Amino acid sequence: MNHYNLSKIRNFSIIAHIDHGKSTLADRLLEVTKTVSNRNKKERIMDTLELEQERGITIKLQTARMEYFYSGENESLKSPDPYILNLVDTPGHVDFNYEVSRSLAASEGAILLIDAGQGIQAQTLTNYYKAIAQDLFIIPVINKIDLPNVNIEDIKESLINTFGFSEDEIIYTSGKTGAGVNELLNRIVEFVPSPNANLNEPTRCLIYDSFFHEYKGVIALVKVVSGQVMPHERIYTIGTQMTIDPIEIGFTNPELIAGTELHTGEIGYIATGLKSIKDIHVGDTITKYNDNYLKVPPLPGYTPPKPMVYASLYPIDADEFDVFNESLQKLALNDSALTFVKESSKALGSGFLCGLLGLLHLAITQERLSRKFDIEVITTSPSVEYLAELNTTDYSKISNINIANIDDNKILHIHTAMEYPDKTLIKSIKEPWVYLEIITPEEYLGNIMDLCQKNRGIYMEMQYISSALINGSKQVIIKYEIPISEIITSFFDKLKSVSQGYASMDYSETHYKEGSIEKVTVIINHEVVEALSFLSHSYNAEYKGRQLVEKLSELIPRQQIPIPIQAGLGMKIFARATVKAYRKDVLAKMSGGDVSRKIKLLEKQKKGKKKAKEKLIGKISVPQDVFLKALRTD
Repeated sequence: MNHYNLSKIRNFSIIAHIDHGKSTLADRLLEVTKTVSNRNKKERIMDTLELEQERGITIKLQTARMEYFYSGENESLKSPDPYILNLVDTPGHVDFNYEVSRSLAASEGAILLIDAGQGIQAQTLTNYYKAIAQDLFIIPVINKIDLPNVNIEDIKESLINTFGFSEDEIIYTSGKTGAGVNELLNRIVEFVPSPNANLNEPTRCLIYDSFFHEYKGVIALVKVVSGQVMPHERIYTIGTQMTIDPIEIGFTNPELIAGTELHTGEIGYIATGLKSIKDIHVGDTITKYNDNYLKVPPLPGYTPPKPMVYASLYPIDADEFDVFNESLQKLALNDSALTFVKESSKALGSGFLCGLLGLLHLAITQERLSRKFDIEVITTSPSVEYLAELNTTDYSKISNINIANIDDNKILHIHTAMEYPDKTLIKSIKEPWVYLEIITPEEYLGNIMDLCQKNRGIYMEMQYISSALINGSKQVIIKYEIPISEIITSFFDKLKSVSQGYASMDYSETHYKEGSIEKVTVIINHEVVEALSFLSHSYNAEYKGRQLVEKLSELIPRQQIPIPIQAGLGMKIFARATVKAYRKDVLAKMSGGDVSRKIKLLEKQKKGKKKAKEKLIGKISVPQDVFLKALRTD
């Protein structure tokens, strides 16, 4: 942009439930505005990661700057100069809610996208309320109108009744065919407000995302809230107190395009030259490094993402640990939400305890390690962060405690079964809960309520979205309060199963409640295996333990001695299975003879087995793939 004009800037996001067509619609916007030439055109332009292209989901938010000449009916908005439309695409999966909040913080408007075949879903509601909280102008769009056998009238009625939109506010588009895209662009120019001027305020830029560039170091994606940023002008991050000499500034479309300056209201990037993404915190504020930089207040109301799920990752080949370590560090360069600390296990060797946003984040991390670095890993059962108040401050009494996990309030943060101290030392323990929102056709209501109650859910409320029928059924919103530990494994798959794929879910607002959390210890051949032990509420600890024991008894191969597999709570063993030993037929060679000869041979075999058992207690051979299959989260 050669001439800066604040009144011609429009910053907007696209928010929707997963698979409602956000990325496809974003691609059409880029094409219609000629931001991407036909020569460079490809499917899913805004999804730059290989996994995004394959899975058809958005994992990493992208930003694109478009120039558009208004062609609507409002004559006062027509101009020989183009409008600058800054689009921030957002992920739709529940694991990446924090990405949605980043993009909304950098926007003045939002496109609320609804799939014409699926209607309003759980994250549609969640993202709508987030946009309302940010005071954004919302444009309702019904997408995929080209789909056969869709009842658009019912979807329209549900939008009007649920959100209070008027009929003429709703736009109908198809990301696939491009229908309605020009009308949508005109609506953005007409109704999304231009950014506030903030002329008398010091320079402040919101960092809403960051990634690592091989040549330019850490790239901070920023919204200039006030002031301006010039190339080679020293800047300062208020939160992390870093002084930076940027090597380049510019904007994305979606490639990096170097520019001369960034003004108030513009969205762009600052190439910092820093080598660690941990030095640039999402949500931090950038200002100019001058005489008044210490007096500049940070931008309010933004918090960095916090891991919700913890899992330990170990390389299958222990000799590859150094390569695994290097690979994980390179992976973390472009994933500020991934945290990891080194740990070791008797059974699995050296590995890392990783903090992640959810199970999809975990699966993506595993796939990236496999594809990009050719590292195959064993992943322990995912867990959550428990908060334990100890009845002692003499930490020398606790053999397995990590002092770094105790905060200023003397609360121990527990992430794995290995970190769980002796139960007698715990005064109380709390577990994280969330508010769960499920949208479902009413015929599956009974099955879903039963599923929630079995997973310790507490019923809160239920309401019908509208009288409109979607796919022949009324849509119901049902709300529960539920522990995170119950929904991070197979809850989503079970929900889809009991609703035949029609139900959708979202959760928010993590809070802690006191609970009876137990450590389920797994013992194989009389030796505790910490890698298979796990934490669970006492309500279903025994059930989960029995399931694992049964699974292990099928996976561990038979050997020369019987192998007992047990699960216990403290000193109490509540589940046991035995892998039977191979039995050699010592009588096979006898064609006849006295019965006393047969008895003698059998007694000899019995003594030999006893001797072998005495030698091999706790030293049986368990193949690595047993751990892989036992710990796999389906």
